[in-house]
Amino acid sequence: MIHVNENYLKLQSSYLFSHINQKVAAYKQKKPDAGIIKLGIGDVTRALPPVCIEAFHNAVDEMGKDETFRGYGPEQGYDFLREAIAANDFASRGITISADEVYVSDGAKCDTGNIQELFDTGAKIAVPDPVYPVYVDTNVMAGRTGNLKDGRYEGLVYLESTEENGFVPMPPEEAVDLIYLCFPNNPTGATATKAELERWVEYAHRNKALILFDAAYETFIRDQSLPRSIFEIEGAREVAVEFRSFSKHAGFTGTRCAYTVIPESCVVYDGKGKAHPVGKLWVRRQTTKFNGVSYPVQRAAEAVYSKAGKAQVRKLSDFYLENAAVIREAMTGLGYTCAGGENAPYIWVKTGEDSWKFFDFLLEKANVVCTPGSGFGACGEGYIRLSAFNSRENVNEAMARIGDAAGSRR
Repeated sequence: MIHVNENYLKLQSSYLFSHINQKVAAYKQKKPDAGIIKLGIGDVTRALPPVCIEAFHNAVDEMGKDETFRGYGPEQGYDFLREAIAANDFASRGITISADEVYVSDGAKCDTGNIQELFDTGAKIAVPDPVYPVYVDTNVMAGRTGNLKDGRYEGLVYLESTEENGFVPMPPEEAVDLIYLCFPNNPTGATATKAELERWVEYAHRNKALILFDAAYETFIRDQSLPRSIFEIEGAREVAVEFRSFSKHAGFTGTRCAYTVIPESCVVYDGKGKAHPVGKLWVRRQTTKFNGVSYPVQRAAEAVYSKAGKAQVRKLSDFYLENAAVIREAMTGLGYTCAGGENAPYIWVKTGEDSWKFFDFLLEKANVVCTPGSGFGACGEGYIRLSAFNSRENVNEAMARIGDAAGSRR
């Protein structure tokens, strides 16, 4: 008799965003003429930069000729992209990262979910609350937690991110083995200062822990005093892995390209205390389970680093940040307290009521889709997340509708 992996039975019935899609689909079936505006999921809406399209076409043409055709590529990524990443995203900011410490993949979601396979199933995990659900769910699937109880999984250490601490959690007093951090944060839009990240790096050194740092939204940082990489912090090379993505940076949500940075000096330990480089373990995992990102996609990603590419992707992130400012100003004007939206594309709105109830209110009365804060954790109750990824016309219309709906409640 084949048995199920019972860890999967601990999971909530559906992934947060799948559940939202189901609720929206049911509402549209009931009211097919409702002009729904989606400010929930963080999916971009603007076209790929022209330089990326040109590079795509050129690479596809190469694939159409025997003499320039490419089959299987290197699982870690082509050298041309890894070198461009190391030079432009790190060396240009005075950060020492070499091309062979960069591992190209098809998504930061995939990497943040897959990397937990490298670590002992008994590892003690710390996650922020609220948090991107993938961090939690993949560890549940791996058997590192107990059951879900009162909205939290037994066995995890939850790092409460609240209005009182600016949604930037402090290191716990107890020792943990693996720490998930995300800045600019998804979902709260909060950013961490250098001093705040220094505390985490010091904690990781003291406890021989590992930080998994999700920097998928670093492109939205405009405050030059804020770190864009964990590797701007002295000592981080030994205790941190960083994840980045072209999804929001260059509109690659449907194109799929990202990368993970694992310094050679970053290690984990076996039961006898012997150190093992995380990078070598990741290569072993990837060469077994991953065949690499396609050549045309990597050429399109490389184009992001050209002079024209840098200007075009900056224009994209500027546009979404302008949307974020519109949303934040509108929601603040309606009397809601907001976080994020200044160095991040998400606006974390304090509603003061059940977050799924507020989701239903916006869907039914304004035909606007948000993300309920409770879907990100217990500390998300009483909040919603609004995404700046949409057209300006839709954002303006959504804010007008929310304003009318909110006015009718008073």
